[in-house]
Amino acid sequence: MSTFIDLLRQYNQALETECSSQLSNSMRKAIFAMLSCKTGQQGESLWACSSCKHHDSQALSCGHRSCPQCQQSTTSLWLERQKQKRLPVEYFMATFTLPYELRVLARKRPKALYQTMFRVSASILKDFALSNKLGSIGFTSVLHTHSRRRELHPHLHIIVANGGYDTKKKQWKKGKSGYLFNEKALAKVWRARMLDAMTKHPELSLTQVDKMPKKWIVNCTKVGYGTPALKYLSKYLYRGVLADKDIISHDKTSVTFRYTDSTTKTTKLRTLPTLDFLLLILQHVLPKGLQRVRDYGILSSGARKIRLLIQLLLTEFTHLLPPSITLIKPKAKRVCPCCKHLMLCTGVIRAG
Repeated sequence: MSTFIDLLRQYNQALETECSSQLSNSMRKAIFAMLSCKTGQQGESLWACSSCKHHDSQALSCGHRSCPQCQQSTTSLWLERQKQKRLPVEYFMATFTLPYELRVLARKRPKALYQTMFRVSASILKDFALSNKLGSIGFTSVLHTHSRRRELHPHLHIIVANGGYDTKKKQWKKGKSGYLFNEKALAKVWRARMLDAMTKHPELSLTQVDKMPKKWIVNCTKVGYGTPALKYLSKYLYRGVLADKDIISHDKTSVTFRYTDSTTKTTKLRTLPTLDFLLLILQHVLPKGLQRVRDYGILSSGARKIRLLIQLLLTEFTHLLPPSITLIKPKAKRVCPCCKHLMLCTGVIRAG
């Protein structure tokens, strides 16, 4: 049983009673899903041994993307798909961060704000690529909503291939080695376009533009050929924002968890009252229908033919590509407790 879900089960009533105004509909749906995960409320799967006559059933998981007990195979499949899309070129991670002053807006209107972040950051990278005469570029954007201390800290990590494809000449244009785009220029355009988009958005309606900080932050970091960065991002796509192994201890009044300090790179502990801890984690539940990860340009699903052509053009680097394989969603497996042979899933009974 997950430690976080166990705490949620113990303090769910107190959370609803004392913190009702801070719980959104998305949070309540996530709580309901997690509390019913692997309890039989979702239904059950039926199993039969392939060797002996042993039969068994197993409670279904909830499948919610914030649940710490689910989505392990989904994360692995995403990572493998991204590896197959990877081009044999240098990659950068561009990080677009929202200032502290907009975190209140992220709590009130998360879907509208996060959608705007995706749209604006994508337009900036595409325009910078055109101004640098790179043609069509490809990148993958992943939304992170938390800092290492798990405070609300919305930012986008974007894995960008260093180079672009000239559709007219059908040539790959290599970017400058060790350099993507000017960070200060990206930050200025990021600020200007986000503020402009928010003032025009009916749900965001940002009016006090003059009170926004003048300096916004965009970082560009070289990440080799992309694989380490993809592995880092995959950890936070599903299964919540805090692993159970990082919850060190808890008692009747408080919870202690560990995190890595971004400045010193050392492990630190943070202790919070139990309800504050639960709210700290639940605030990162995304609104229904909001995609956390998106592919753009030549890395999008619709650009497969162009991507294969680019891989052929860069034949001298083909040893950097993973072997061509067809991804098949792994079937659920269980081992028979009687004879240790493989058990087969014979059916699923859904609740209701």
